[in-house]
Amino acid sequence: MKLTVLMDNNTFVDQYYLAEPGLSYEIQAEEEHILFDAGYSEATLKNAEKMDLNWKNWKTIVISHGHADHTWGLIPLLQRYNEEAMKNKALPKATLMAHPEAFISKWEGNMELGLNVTTESLERVFKLELSAMPQSITPRLFYLGQIPRSNDFENAQPFGTVAGKGGPVEDKVVDDTALAYKTDKGLVVITGCAHAGICNTIEQAKKVCREERILDVIGGFHLQQASQYVLDKTIDYLEVQGIRHLYAAHCTDLAAKVALSARLNVKEVGVGLVLTY
Repeated sequence: MKLTVLMDNNTFVDQYYLAEPGLSYEIQAEEEHILFDAGYSEATLKNAEKMDLNWKNWKTIVISHGHADHTWGLIPLLQRYNEEAMKNKALPKATLMAHPEAFISKWEGNMELGLNVTTESLERVFKLELSAMPQSITPRLFYLGQIPRSNDFENAQPFGTVAGKGGPVEDKVVDDTALAYKTDKGLVVITGCAHAGICNTIEQAKKVCREERILDVIGGFHLQQASQYVLDKTIDYLEVQGIRHLYAAHCTDLAAKVALSARLNVKEVGVGLVLTY
């Protein structure tokens, strides 16, 4: 597997890519090209093109959850598909995978938190595969489905409001999911924001992949302004997993990275990072 960071909050020195508070990775696994999350804007596509990565190769697109910093990059991608159709070069539909609640309306006050594009519009371009159940994307790469929230320290607070069957309700981001890649040395867990909790996400990866060894973890850990209690419990859990590298990205703030790095091998993440397994 080859994972390329197309979008993150940060870039590396002397690598002149665009950064924004969003997340997007290209994953090449068993000759498949997968886009995991799309970032917030056209900057994701611009970075991919600067890296000589062709968006037309993305036959599968996986969305970790429905928030704007992970989905709004789909809008310029839709425009690219439309431009191809205008030139009578319509492309085969790529598969768009997400939780069934990923594309329902999400907001906070007057601020739109979700994609704000109808599923009908998405279906004109993509083959929608909305599932709360885990499934394999390739023989080694797994979509984790809806993640059980089983521990007592990652019961995250609601994040804005979501459209429910009976009207607006607090959004507990049940659509949050992640990926796991099964190497011969253990799992690489790939997260978007880990709203379900990074520890719960790792436990789901173990269960889905039937593998207890965790090699690396990369992505957002949803540790922003985390309490000392949550940090301590999270670090205690991660420490006993024997993880080789933690690539704490996106929604992991500096205080959390400092705390994690005191006991774990935390690596820097930025646009242009390439990991190969």
